[in-house]
Amino acid sequence: MSFTYLRTGKRWFPMAPSADGERFAVEVRSEGDVLVFALTGELDHDTAEPLRAALTAAVDGGARRLLVDFSGLRFCDSTGLNVLLHSRLTLREEGGSIALAGLRPPVARMFRITGADGIFPVHPDVAHALAEPRHV
Repeated sequence: MSFTYLRTGKRWFPMAPSADGERFAVEVRSEGDVLVFALTGELDHDTAEPLRAALTAAVDGGARRLLVDFSGLRFCDSTGLNVLLHSRLTLREEGGSIALAGLRPPVARMFRITGADGIFPVHPDVAHALAEPRHV
């Protein structure tokens, strides 16, 4: 699988081939002091590395408030969940936080079954998450 890169500010983030028929993409944008990671496609063992790299680069670059937008994600397996859990632990050590927004039913079910929906703040969408900054 080849990777392309997305530029956000002065940083470049790797991303899987995206959009129109491809499996996974992550786009990063700033909303004030919150970095929003918009996911599209399917997040699994084969596509998780771009998200892992983007989250790691953000934390290493000093970001402390992250929001992951799942509204465009059709599927997430345990590998994707583990990427998020690892990022959460790293952020907590640095005094930061990570929240989730826009979980679609198949993805929300996986989070519910594993209990991860009780570990992360979960919001119906990005707008709600950003309106409650203490939870992001």
